[in-house]
Amino acid sequence: MSKLRILYVASEINPFLQTSEVANFLRSLPQAMQERGMEIRILVPRFGLINERKNRLHEVVRLSGINIAVGEEEKPLVIKVASIPNAKLQVYFIDNEDYFQRKHVFHDKQQKFYEDNDERAIFFCKGVIETVKKLGWAPDIVHCNDWMTSLIPMYLKTTYKSEPLFKDTKSVFAIYNNGFSHTFGDDLLNKVKMVDIDDTILAPLKSKDFTGFIKIGMEYADLVVKGGEVSAELNQLIEDFSKDKKFDISIEAESEEQAHEELYGIYTNLAG
Repeated sequence: MSKLRILYVASEINPFLQTSEVANFLRSLPQAMQERGMEIRILVPRFGLINERKNRLHEVVRLSGINIAVGEEEKPLVIKVASIPNAKLQVYFIDNEDYFQRKHVFHDKQQKFYEDNDERAIFFCKGVIETVKKLGWAPDIVHCNDWMTSLIPMYLKTTYKSEPLFKDTKSVFAIYNNGFSHTFGDDLLNKVKMVDIDDTILAPLKSKDFTGFIKIGMEYADLVVKGGEVSAELNQLIEDFSKDKKFDISIEAESEEQAHEELYGIYTNLAG
């Protein structure tokens, strides 16, 4: 298991950005797994709150230059990278001027939810997969964290299922208590679509809201876990929807790191 390649995907990571417990999880677990001999990659959005000069981000020209389709539009993908201080880990940042230059994350300064957060999520999820393709790096596990990453398991099972790089890749979807009340527009499903994706495949997303994103992540992930304490309503949704995919991360273990190492071991057996 020490040779496992694990891709961590989330909306935030310490010390670059923290709005929820996701940031701490992404800071601690990948390093712990790397110290156990696993090969790690981390991808997050380059939200405008992240100070590029202070955090020493720089563009990776060889990975940039792809256009990502979101509905009828195509947006240029820019990849940046920075090192985590006091750790032998790099973080790749998905960037685009239209989606990630604003100085807020999911809400504006009046706390209004951005209408295009759906497009930002779609761009991010597609951008992650295309960046991994350009890296030529075949992950054994893609560990997706929170609603913004929820489309990745579906894309891996549909549009990218014949991609040699992902033929043995499995996905973990971790759910957090980071819900929102916004409902996206009727064009959401069309914006999400790619090759081999139709309305039937996107049925879990038809509510066009936070619950829809969680449902589609659970539907196509190979394993579903709770990333922390969740509301009773969200817990019931997980219990009802994920069925045999649910894995209780609170298995008997001395630490969260050990629990995840055991999870990845079970995961590897499933992959085999």
